Order: sequence, then C-alpha cells, then structure tokens
Amino acid sequence: MAARTMQAVRCPTDELSLTNCAVVSEKDLQSGQHVTMKTTPNHKFVFTVKTHHTVSPGTIAFSLPQRKWAGLSIGQEVEVSNYNFDKSKQCIGAMTIEIDFLQKKSTDSSPYDSDKMAAEFIQQFNNQAFSVNQQLVFSFCDKLFGLMVKDIEVMDTSILKGEPASGKKQQKIDIGLMVGNSQVIFEKAENSSLTLVGKAKTKEARQTIINPDWNFEKMGIGGLDKEFSDIFRRAFASRVFPPDLVEQMGCKHVKGIMLFGPPGCGKTLMARQIGKMLNAREPKVVNGPEILNKYVGESEANIRKLFAEAEEEQKRLGANSGLHIIIFDELDAICKQRGTGASSTGVHDTVVNQLLSKIDGVEQLNNILVIGMTNRPDLIDDALMRPGRFEVKMEIGLPDEKGRVQILNIHTSKMRSFNLLSNDVDVKELAAETKNYSGAELEGLVRAAQSTAMNRHIKATSTVEVDLERAEKLQVTRADFMGSLNNDIKPAFGTNQEDYSSYIMNGIIKWGDRSPMFSMMESCWYSRLRTVIAHHWWPCYWRVHPTMIGHSEISKCQAIKKIFDDAYKSQLSCVVVDDIERLLDYVPIGPRFSNLVLQALLVLLKKAPPKGRKLLIIGTTSRKDVLQEMEMLDAFSTTIHIPNISTGEQLVDALELLGSFTDKERASIAQQLKGKRVWIGIKKLLVLIEMSLQMDPDYRVTKFLSLLRDEGADRSFYERGEGRAHAAQRGHAAKLPRRPWPWLRESWPSFHTPESRLRASRPGRGCATCHGGGPEETVFSL
Repeated sequence: MAARTMQAVRCPTDELSLTNCAVVSEKDLQSGQHVTMKTTPNHKFVFTVKTHHTVSPGTIAFSLPQRKWAGLSIGQEVEVSNYNFDKSKQCIGAMTIEIDFLQKKSTDSSPYDSDKMAAEFIQQFNNQAFSVNQQLVFSFCDKLFGLMVKDIEVMDTSILKGEPASGKKQQKIDIGLMVGNSQVIFEKAENSSLTLVGKAKTKEARQTIINPDWNFEKMGIGGLDKEFSDIFRRAFASRVFPPDLVEQMGCKHVKGIMLFGPPGCGKTLMARQIGKMLNAREPKVVNGPEILNKYVGESEANIRKLFAEAEEEQKRLGANSGLHIIIFDELDAICKQRGTGASSTGVHDTVVNQLLSKIDGVEQLNNILVIGMTNRPDLIDDALMRPGRFEVKMEIGLPDEKGRVQILNIHTSKMRSFNLLSNDVDVKELAAETKNYSGAELEGLVRAAQSTAMNRHIKATSTVEVDLERAEKLQVTRADFMGSLNNDIKPAFGTNQEDYSSYIMNGIIKWGDRSPMFSMMESCWYSRLRTVIAHHWWPCYWRVHPTMIGHSEISKCQAIKKIFDDAYKSQLSCVVVDDIERLLDYVPIGPRFSNLVLQALLVLLKKAPPKGRKLLIIGTTSRKDVLQEMEMLDAFSTTIHIPNISTGEQLVDALELLGSFTDKERASIAQQLKGKRVWIGIKKLLVLIEMSLQMDPDYRVTKFLSLLRDEGADRSFYERGEGRAHAAQRGHAAKLPRRPWPWLRESWPSFHTPESRLRASRPGRGCATCHGGGPEETVFSL
C-alpha cells in the first residue's frame, strides 16, 4: 500500500484494546498486515493491524496506551504505509518486558507464574510487531497489567533453520516480530508490589543480586578486598545462578557468615553495607543483648519474630522467595556455650536452641542469610559453627599497607575534593607509618589531624571565636597528621601500649661479638636490648612481665594467653617474656615455683602461630640454671649470654659511648683502671655515673672510682687482699646466692685456677679466688 493519510480515532471496544493492534476498516487493510505510522518526519511507529466493521474507512483506531506511547490525539492525521519484516534479521529472540498492575487499586499480594504468563503472551501476540519502549495492556488471570517493552534481542538465525544455536551473543534491535519460539522475560517495575514466580522471572534479575554500581570506597569500606572476595565466593555465588540450575546441582545456599576479629577493623560496617550491595530486602540489624528479656519465653519469641517474614514468604513462593538478611552484632552475648551459664533459668541455652532450629532445623529456611559478628569467637557455641549454620568463618583482621591506603583515601576524599588537604600530605607515607592501626584508629587519626588544623584558626580572647580571615585558608597539613600520629592516636595492637622509652633512656652501648637472631637472652642489660629490638623491627610488641602482683596462678595464665592471642592478630609480632624466673614465682628456698604458669608458658612458646602470621619470642632471665633445671631452655631455639663489663678498657669504651665524662676525665679513669679487671653490669654503671655527676667537676673522677671500689667492681683491688677489709670497714659485705660454677667459668675463664675449681666442687663451698675463702660472702656485684 502506498503511503496515505488517515485520521486517528478511539479504539471501538475493550477487547480490541487488549490485542494491542491498530484497528482499521476492511476496505483499507487486511488483518495481520504491519504498517508504519508517521506522526512527524522523525517519528515512526510500527503496528500490526486488525480489521473491524465498526471502524470507518480512512480512520485508524488506537487504544489509550498506544496513543500515550505515540503521542497521538483523537482526530490527528497520520501518514500510514506498509511495513515488511526481514525475518532473518528482525525476528525476536528474547524480549524483556517491564510489568505492573494497570490500576493501583487492583493490586494484590498473590504470586503470578511468569512461565505461564510468558506462554500466554506469546500465544496472544504471535506474529505481532513490537518496538522498544512500546506501551501495551495484557490480561492474565482476570487481571489487567500495564507493560512496557524494555529490550529486544534478535533471534539466532540458526534456530530458524532447525540447527543448534550458535552460542554467539545476539545484537539488540529496536523493532521485532514475535514468533512462536521467542522468549519473553518479565521484570516487575520499580516500586511495584507485584510478585512474580517461575523460571522465566527475568534473565537479568537472577544475576543482579549484586548491585551493578556498588563500590567499596563509596560504601566506606577499605582494605577488605580479599575478605569480600572469599565471602562472595562462599555465600553469594550460588544465589546468582537460576534456581532451577541450583536445584539440579542439589546445591544449598550458605545460610550463615561469622565475622570475627579485633575491634575497629570493619566487621559491623561490612555487615551493614552488605544490604546496600545486594538486591535484597532491608537487613534486620539486631544487637545481641536486645534479644534477651527478663520474662520467660520472650527471648525465644524475639528470635522467632526475626525469621517470621522469611518463613511466610518461603511457604508462599518457594525457591523464588527473596533473600532475607539478619545481622547479629555482639553475637557472643546471646550464643555462649550451652551449659556454661551461671543463671538457673538457662535463658542463653534456650536462645541458642531457638536460633539453631530456625537456621537449620526440621523446617529449615533457604531464603535467609544470617551474619554474626563477635570479637570472641571462642565463646560461641560449637553447634552454631558447623556447616549449614555459620559455616563461613571470616577473620576481619588489621589492614595491610595497601588496605590502609584505601581507608585513608576514603576518609580524606571529601577534604581533597574541597581543596582542604595540603599537597604535602602523602597518603602512602601515612599508611607506611601506621602499622597495626585498625580502620577505626585510622579514622580517628584523620579526625585528630582535622581538629589540630581547625584549632590554629581559633582566637582565644574573652570569648572563643573563629578567625574568619584565616579560616578561608584552612588546610590539613602533613605536620597535623604527624603530630596526631605521635601524640593523639595510638594503635591498640602495636608497640605503644606501654612506655618502652624508659628502658632506653640512656641509649645502647655496642661491644662484643655479633650474635645471630635469637629467641632468648640472659644476664646483664637484657631489658634494654630487647626493647630496642622489638621497637625498631616489629610493628606489634607485647611484654609479659612479672608485675602482676596479687594475681592467682589461673589469672596469670589467662593474662599471658591473652597477650599471645592478641599478638597473633598482627601479621608480624614480637612477644618479650621478661624475667622468666620471677614470672614463675621461683625462690631458691624449697625450691618453689608455679608449675601451672610454667606449663602454660611451655605450651604457648611451642605453639605454632596461625597461617600467614609471624611471631618472634624473646625470653630474658638472670638465672639460666633455673630454666635449665625446668627444661624450659628447649622451648627456645637459641640461648645467648650477655656478659658484664669485665675489663677496664671495656668500661672506658662504655663511658665514651655514653658521653658522660669529658675526654680528660675519661683519660684519668683509663689510667687508674689500666690492666685491671672489673665486673659490673650496665645498669649499675649508669647509677654510679649518675651519682658521680652530682659532685663538683674536680671530684667527679675520684667519686666515680671510689664508688666503683665500694661496689666491688674493681677486681684487681680485691685480688690484692685489700678489698675484704675495705668492704668490712664500710659494711658493704653482701650475700651471693649460690650459683652453678660451670656458668661462672664461662664468664671468667682466665680468672679461675684449678685449685679454686676443686674447692668450688665441694658441697657448700664457693670459689676461693672469687669469694675470699667464704662460701656465701661476696664483695662484688653480679
């Protein structure tokens, strides 16, 4: 038919409106023909026509949805011409249609089978033309639905020839012809209350459980890329596939995820943001203690209420039910090990039982995802942790350097966008300086730097006000971050949990042979040396020290175990077990020691750290013989003896490194001690130096040498026989605890004589050379 002008009129009957065809007179066209209608030179619409005797020749009738789509008005003249489809390029392979109730007052909550709906749609509109964005009406189960064509894919031509599909991705087209083997995919409109069930629910909806525009930085999550990848693989991958394929595999969805780790590392944040990442219902977030109620049965009823909506929907929709997310914060508050509660009511036990029955009981649910969060996974009942319940256990640990860069970028992005972050701030430098900082501590660091920057622009006069002239130039600088890093924000799992500076306030003196990496040190100066090693090489440093006065043996063991558990939370940690013999409550009378603490230490020392974690353990003692008798030295890989200063030359070198005396004073001291043997520890030496420096400069050397003699450190002075009388006159005689003489021979190999060794081997006797003939009396310091 040549193009002709026709007048648009109203569709004569409701039945014809439901055909979604243009209606014409039998004198103008034949039923089944396809026409192009032009309203303007740039707007063309394709319709399939039907004939009806009530339509006047020269007119063409449209339903209300058709007129809305084409922008037609009654009586408008349009240009109509024939349209022929190229069936090799324009047959519809798949068509996605958005569907909703035509009238809002006729909505209901009944589910509609999209498979049956698609079959009926193809039957009603077979061999009919459709265009993208076309609006039409569809009747199904005595309900009227409003439809809009969203997307059309061309059919694979191999199917038309009866051959297998080529598997190639088909191109999109704007106009297509519906045929018997076309696929129709229904997708409910946004904010629609319509419920669809069936395999043909929507091809895309099955794969859009994850929002396409989600982004970690937009969600405020950083440093958890690997953890989220593991969670997605275990918990969400099966939910992306069509329900029929999952059913054929016999696959069950993961129902529970347990997030655990140190405080402030993003567990709660990640759980809350999962709801935004998923195309699911708004998550129900519950704090553990909120579940508990003083009335009998109310705590269990609160658990049942959380799962009631998911239960009702699964009964109604089956496998096509939507995903319900329930988030438990502080799960350990309600799910402790059963049988451990002191209460006679057993409320915690019944709450655990109720939760178990809802997640994986007789009438188990398959449309739920329960996310639990805790800092204490060891308190959770074992039955909750098995597969089928909280089977995905994910540790949310301290972020690595790459993760810290992401977190700092998140918290400084707004300042950067408004040019409030100075150019000298290097996020990578901050990330390198903030080892063992959690996400919350990094956020606190940014806040502290911001407050420091804002404080510079506050005028403190009679009133506190902002200097508006300078405030316009407000910027957070590198100095603000570094000041906050050093003074305000300290990591909970780092080297700063105790004041280590007191151990190295006088520096460190280097002499003697170099030693390999060690795990135990004994004798003099170990506290200072281990502090320097731990502070400079390990980002996470913990100290087990014997200052737990009044603690029972059990509480000591628990405190020591907690230190080791906290150390495992960092990728690289150092634990220093200081003064081991004091920690074990050892005394030479008896002897007596704490076997419970000893066994706990042995177990913890020999325990391998978790995968991916490295731990250095340094032990210190001044009684190596005690640990040898307790078979504790075997727990350490290396034992290194750190001796006292034994010669006058070493003492002068130490004084030079400390810089306490002038060159002239050190020369005088060196002359006095030349060729003499001394025996003094660094700690005692520092005390003597401090006492000498209080004197007048002319008497400092004399005072130092006098104090050295009084302490018995000048070995040659006592070798001449003067020391014993000198000590007796001043009342400086001291008692020396009996020690194993082989150890002393290692320390003083050139000083012991065969005769003195023989006397030392007799019961109750000491070394005659060292002790002046007495078994207990001593006049020098160890």
